Amino acid sequence: MSETSDTRDTWVRKSAGVGHNSDTGEEVSAVERWTKKRVFVRALEGTYGDLVKDLFTQPRVYSTRDMKWKGGPSMYDKFPINPQHARITQAIETHIDVLAPGAYGQKHGHMNSAVFYVLKGRGYDIHDGRRIDWEAGDALIVENACVHQHLNADPDNDAIVMVAKAKPLFLFMHMMFQKVVTYPPKEPTPGHEDYQPPADF
Repeated sequence: MSETSDTRDTWVRKSAGVGHNSDTGEEVSAVERWTKKRVFVRALEGTYGDLVKDLFTQPRVYSTRDMKWKGGPSMYDKFPINPQHARITQAIETHIDVLAPGAYGQKHGHMNSAVFYVLKGRGYDIHDGRRIDWEAGDALIVENACVHQHLNADPDNDAIVMVAKAKPLFLFMHMMFQKVVTYPPKEPTPGHEDYQPPADF
């Protein structure tokens, strides 16, 4: 599949071919993780002793307050721990997502399972067509190969969640098949056109 940039902020998928990754014809919002080259699994090069020494010197605390939110206009995220940004682990990644009031994320599926922990707000997921409600303090499991979507049910307040998954390990084993069925909206949620994610989170 090739991707071409029609504008600075929008990507259009073309020539995907037949099958799991077939073309939806939908324009892709220029969210960094969907449009830029990423490191899913790092190379392990050097002597064993140097690799171990490097691992022991890595920080154990990663403050999300030091990271900028990416995305928008109604869904934003941060990636505190993953192979591209932190050398402490090669097998897991975490991200923090915020959904603006009444907003929703992409409908998508991936081979790896995920733990979805709700830090703030209330909403629901759709898992293979089944609705599952959640609120702050809940932990939700997204099972392997489930087509799912996260939705904020509160029209007045944002929802913040942390997602942890063994995605890098799955990709390393070539269980990399995943697909976005529909993307988050390109326009802000009506009534929240000026929404900005929390600066102190």
